[in-house]
Amino acid sequence: MAHIDLGLDEKTFPGITGPMRFRPETARPLNELAEVLLRAPHPTLTPGQRELIAAYVSGLNGCRFCCASHSALAAAQLPTAPELVEQVRCDLDAAPIGDRLRALLRIAAAVQKDGRQVTTALIDAARQAGATDLEIHDTVLIAAAFCMFNRYVDGLGTFAPDDPGTYESAAARIVRHGYAAG
Repeated sequence: MAHIDLGLDEKTFPGITGPMRFRPETARPLNELAEVLLRAPHPTLTPGQRELIAAYVSGLNGCRFCCASHSALAAAQLPTAPELVEQVRCDLDAAPIGDRLRALLRIAAAVQKDGRQVTTALIDAARQAGATDLEIHDTVLIAAAFCMFNRYVDGLGTFAPDDPGTYESAAARIVRHGYAAG
């Protein structure tokens, strides 16, 4: 049960959906931010890769709802998923991804710990792997935003369903209609 009365059935509106229904005036800019960060046209990072960054950070933060949600979204948009998503989350070093994405995920992990953990060495490694300044910027922003989203969800003690199908159906809706559609 959520820490506050959201005025709705938490099983119908799990995770972040409950607080967003509770405060639609704050939900709109949060959904718009997610839409821009994860779905807007990007010259090099696919929506699946950006969702993978969100899932990875959410997993590091131990946010069950966000990790499951964004893992499902990444899996819906990446080849060889959901196995790839699970491999990245469990063992980044052994996961079958390119060096550029691996270096970006290492930056995301540093942001998750503390933004000051992002070192020149991490940035240089990402650049050597082919990452652009835009990709580095967006990775840092996605990681920072998901630390906020994760703390929002977990700080209110929201419900996280156990059924993977719940996350898969929400992922299909978001892939079709986006975050801003609610």
